[in-house]
Amino acid sequence: MSLLAFIASVFLLCLLPAEAARSRYPPKSAVLNPIFGPREVAGLLGGSVTVKCFYPQTPVNKHDRKYWCREATRSCQTIVSSNGYVAAGYQGRVAIMDFSEQGVFLVNVSGLALADRGSYRCGLGLNNRALSFQVKLDISEGPNVPEEAELFYVELGGSVTITCSFGPDYASARKYLCKMEKSGCRNIIDTYGKVDSAYEGRILLSNENTAGSYSIMVTQLAWEDAGLYLCGAGVYGESGETKEVDLHVYEGTDVPQGKHTVLGVKGGSVAIECHYNAKERSSLKYWCKWRQNGCSRIIDSNGFVSDRYEGRVTMHDDPENNTLTIILNQLADSDNGYYWCMTDENREKKTSKELKVVDGEPGLTGEAEVEASVDGQAHLACSYPCKYYSYEKYWCKWTPTGCTPVEASDQGHPEPSVDCNKANKTVLLNFDHVASTDQGWYWCGVKRNGVYGETRATYLRVSGGELGGKAGSGSRGEVSPVRALGVPKKLISTHVVQRHQVPARFASLSCSASPSSLVLALVSVGGVLAILATVFAVYKYRQIKRSDLVSVGSYHTNISMSDFESAKEYGASDNACMTATQETPIGGDEFVSTAGEPESTAEAKKAKRSSKEEADVAYSAFLLQAGVVAQGHGAEGGGDAAAPPEHWDGRM
Repeated sequence: MSLLAFIASVFLLCLLPAEAARSRYPPKSAVLNPIFGPREVAGLLGGSVTVKCFYPQTPVNKHDRKYWCREATRSCQTIVSSNGYVAAGYQGRVAIMDFSEQGVFLVNVSGLALADRGSYRCGLGLNNRALSFQVKLDISEGPNVPEEAELFYVELGGSVTITCSFGPDYASARKYLCKMEKSGCRNIIDTYGKVDSAYEGRILLSNENTAGSYSIMVTQLAWEDAGLYLCGAGVYGESGETKEVDLHVYEGTDVPQGKHTVLGVKGGSVAIECHYNAKERSSLKYWCKWRQNGCSRIIDSNGFVSDRYEGRVTMHDDPENNTLTIILNQLADSDNGYYWCMTDENREKKTSKELKVVDGEPGLTGEAEVEASVDGQAHLACSYPCKYYSYEKYWCKWTPTGCTPVEASDQGHPEPSVDCNKANKTVLLNFDHVASTDQGWYWCGVKRNGVYGETRATYLRVSGGELGGKAGSGSRGEVSPVRALGVPKKLISTHVVQRHQVPARFASLSCSASPSSLVLALVSVGGVLAILATVFAVYKYRQIKRSDLVSVGSYHTNISMSDFESAKEYGASDNACMTATQETPIGGDEFVSTAGEPESTAEAKKAKRSSKEEADVAYSAFLLQAGVVAQGHGAEGGGDAAAPPEHWDGRM
């Protein structure tokens, strides 16, 4: 028996929260009636009263019959209708006015008498269709009439703004909004920072400019949000003043709002889509981050971008589909929270989305920053996985007013690859001649069927030249400004290549630092070679005329004795582009120098020389000097030449 009692108690405990939740939030069936009006109105004896009734703004409802009737035992007797009918006894003191564009009609009753007390209904169509709302009318004989509740009639999923004012005496008092329930008034939000968990991220309390006044905005209204509220100053039931607010939620032409929670990975991006009514295309649209004491604006349709989000956020408006897409990249833990899509129209929907940043790897990868020099080259790479293979890829330059697409010669992809899973693909943005105005943020991204997907931001930092404008703004100019005569100064192209491929334009030059220095070196070397060719021709001509006959075995030839001397003795290099350490030594140990009387040996050699040998020495010296000049130009182009012996004095 004890076991059964334990199980029963557990079962009851499980049911209690659910029952409490059901009583706390009325079911949808309790608020399905789309007609809404005041629950109770009061008027002074002999005075008048006006009843406001709301209905959905559908084409049928706009032209349907509106009426005001008094409840009887089994029926509701019509007093006045929009068809022109007025019941006897009410002639001249009752009128009905329909404002179909606002979805509301008014019933005015004057000459009130005590007999007018009772239950009435304002409705749509026929009296027995049940498309009506019950209103209790009370007649007061006193000098004052109790204040009626302010009515708010809001579409399911929409938003409402409630304004409350209690005068300067309550400027420093606690402001709050609570919802009436059987157990009392449940606090929803107050100026102390307390927010009910069911309203977190979708309610906002803001102080107005007038002392003692404040406004409360609630978004994503659900069925359970309907009911009677109190906005007040002070403490409910103890001190201060209150004002009744009656909120009704109806199911109308719902504008889709998408998912309320969006997930993003650290370092990645999210695209948040907001829907708006076609009637509000021209209104100001903005996106802000929700906090308990306000909603900090991040970006708006007029070009404003918060400094903290520069280069990270952009807004795309699609009037044809009535959608607004917000893209935020470079996600971090600090980006967690609730974000609102807002407009400056009070009747427009305010959409709330929760952003959760989780651990993971972004799909698009690349360098966060690339440095380049003015007139130099820059290459921005963005790699994407195979899941984006069929997506459209793009590069654009970020500005506060949007992301301007970069004109590309090829935004397609190579031929389909069977081994796509083995290698990532890369989208390249190449600058052949970087200008100072190119500095800024560049985004690579993917999209499909006009729907924006993941993005990645890279900052191009340009050094040299004068950088105009704010560095972080990317100069806010066009990516490819039109030059004089229609010839662009720089060439920008986008190519999709395999990651392991290296384009030819990335190949480095082996013997030059830059194209300009290479041309200078080639011209200098060419001039020196022309001089050397002329000198060599003259030298050979004179050498033949002064040559000695030398006998080697049985052969006779004309050879100058100076030809047996090695040019290496004078530091000449056989390859102007090779350093001395790269030369292959031949017979390095073949000649052994011996100490003792080097001067006498030199003198003996000098004594044996003839006039012809002295001429040979002079020409050899000339040749040597020309070689040194050629090597000097080669050194400027990046080559290293061997220097002549330090104490060379022209002796052989």
